[in-house]
Amino acid sequence: MSTKEQKIAHFDPSQPGLADASIYGLPFTADESEIIVVPVPWEVTVSYGAGASEGPEAILEASYQVDLLHQEFPDLWKLGIYMDEVPQEWKLNSAKYKALAQPIIEALEAGEDLSTHPTLLANLQLINTACANLNTALKDRVSTWLKKGKRVVLLGGDHSTPFGYYQALAEHYGHFGILHFDAHMDLRIAYEGFTFSHASIMYNTVQLQEITKLVQVGIRDFCEQEVDVVKNSGKIHVFTDNDLKSRQFEGQTWKQQVDEMIALLPDAVAVSFDIDALYRWYCPNTGTPVPGGLSYEQATYMLTALAHSNKKIIGIDLVEVAPGDQDEWDGNVGARLLFHMCGVLAKNSGLHTGTPITF
Repeated sequence: MSTKEQKIAHFDPSQPGLADASIYGLPFTADESEIIVVPVPWEVTVSYGAGASEGPEAILEASYQVDLLHQEFPDLWKLGIYMDEVPQEWKLNSAKYKALAQPIIEALEAGEDLSTHPTLLANLQLINTACANLNTALKDRVSTWLKKGKRVVLLGGDHSTPFGYYQALAEHYGHFGILHFDAHMDLRIAYEGFTFSHASIMYNTVQLQEITKLVQVGIRDFCEQEVDVVKNSGKIHVFTDNDLKSRQFEGQTWKQQVDEMIALLPDAVAVSFDIDALYRWYCPNTGTPVPGGLSYEQATYMLTALAHSNKKIIGIDLVEVAPGDQDEWDGNVGARLLFHMCGVLAKNSGLHTGTPITF
């Protein structure tokens, strides 16, 4: 019996997770785990609500209270899910460069020309360089895990964080599409001067030649520039919350809509899930809330449908979870959504996740 098998035999999943263990209180090492979660505590360019850099820690803390017997993937925990230990400098640099970014954002919002503020202009270049360096470091870290045969999940941080992750997936797997759950298109070009803004993540991503399709789900806020990007790109398909709900009110089922959206995706797919895709009561402290949204059950249904489709899921990221001061609700929802997404990735990868529980 291997060390991992011994751990499975002696671990009681009906008890709270081990608080001194990795995510979900699981007792496995990184080598013993099929899924590696790479946290990226970064939110340098946020221009409204803050707190996304605290998301990974909030989800980690909430994960110890998640019941491990998932109805759809009851043996998921036995595969092992391990949270990577990232360089401390990532979080330190996030705070450092976020402080430099705020005066730039304030000046732009006041209608000022940065060319008349040489210090702010110099700081803008420093921030863009720091974000590019993070992307490179993240790409290298994710690539290391992929080469070891691990399934890698990224946990943000704001929505700028997955760019280096997508670069690593592109290098490892080649061409793929992205299923993007979000309230926002994130197709702004260098928003507020920041090349790697959270609001520019999908614009930057579709510039990668390996990205062949972007299917956006639940969109509720966008600008004229983003509409132009969509209309001038053959890669992007947008399903706004307004259109989805209107069609549902007129009789189309969610299953029919899900099947339509999944059919647009290429053979290989990565999932990007911004928590603000959901109704705000699931994520009251997320940075840029918008009325409307998907229910938790709509999201998990679609993710499960993708798991059972003929598409190959090569990656998943969850971003923009921001903990509140008064409760742990955001982290709680994030931990459960992440657990479901890990099950989706495992099931789609052909790993043994157990027989779904029926009553």
